Amino acid sequence: MRQYLWLMEEWDVEEYLILSGDHLYRMDYRQFIQRHRETGADITLSVIPIDERRASDFGLMKIDDSGRVIDFSEKPKGEALTQMQVDTSVLGLSKEQAKQQPYIASMGIYVFKKEVLFKLLREGIERTDFGKEIIPDASKDYNVQAYLFDDYWEDIGTIEAFYHANLALTQQPQPPFSFYDEKAPIYTRARYLPPTKLLDCHITESIIGEGCILKNCRIQHSVLGVRSRIESGCVIEESLLMGADFYQASVERQSNLVENDIPVGIGIDTMIRGAIIDKNARIGHDVKIINKDNVQEAERENQGFYIRSGIVVVLKNAVIPDGTII
Repeated sequence: MRQYLWLMEEWDVEEYLILSGDHLYRMDYRQFIQRHRETGADITLSVIPIDERRASDFGLMKIDDSGRVIDFSEKPKGEALTQMQVDTSVLGLSKEQAKQQPYIASMGIYVFKKEVLFKLLREGIERTDFGKEIIPDASKDYNVQAYLFDDYWEDIGTIEAFYHANLALTQQPQPPFSFYDEKAPIYTRARYLPPTKLLDCHITESIIGEGCILKNCRIQHSVLGVRSRIESGCVIEESLLMGADFYQASVERQSNLVENDIPVGIGIDTMIRGAIIDKNARIGHDVKIINKDNVQEAERENQGFYIRSGIVVVLKNAVIPDGTII
């Protein structure tokens, strides 16, 4: 933000809306900004209500009866956690829901008055984090308000959260988050790809992107990205395949097979379970990516993968040789 202050000063606006890039949610920002203006706030934070079980995993806030933020605590435990309880009905929850969710946590989404934002960024150069440093310090001198967002929100900044949030999209009959909301659908970037081709496949509870070619395989509770190529006899279960950035020419693919090189995609008779396969990966035939030893954490980047929270992550452009077992 500091690097672009010179540019932001040229814009004729009254507020700045600051968003995070690793969250999954659907919000009408007009309501957020309206709350900011109605309360005369200098800074407004979007917050979610949470229960006691999850509260200690978040940075929490306390508010007064007007919704003004008066205290912050980073991942409190024990008595310090209990002291962070608030009456969330002040922000619009029902009495029953407020009793079940007596804590509020920041979503990392903010509205600032222009002059307040510029002043805070120029005053404390050593402060580099909005949620942990700049806003808690500013709450003593400025009107910092909370805006309640009572809907689906997930921080997908970790491998585990990213994995589970993607697979949750396939749940039936009603996933916790859906791209197909009639009032506010979420579209992919236009790529103008051909439709996906399925040749004798068995697919359940899955999302398949555009431009894929799947042959005689079984896909269960998985997400396949654009241009994914799955060969005959493959089994993909509870996995996220990011797809590919390009199509490999048929002549090149055939040449790879003749020369025992591995083409882009998933080779014949390969099984993948509980994994994330990044873009352009070349996975050979008879490979098993199943975390057979239930390893929770491992560094194997020199072999084209690593493991986080038991999830095998195959790196972008990695090559996994024929017959490999992970």
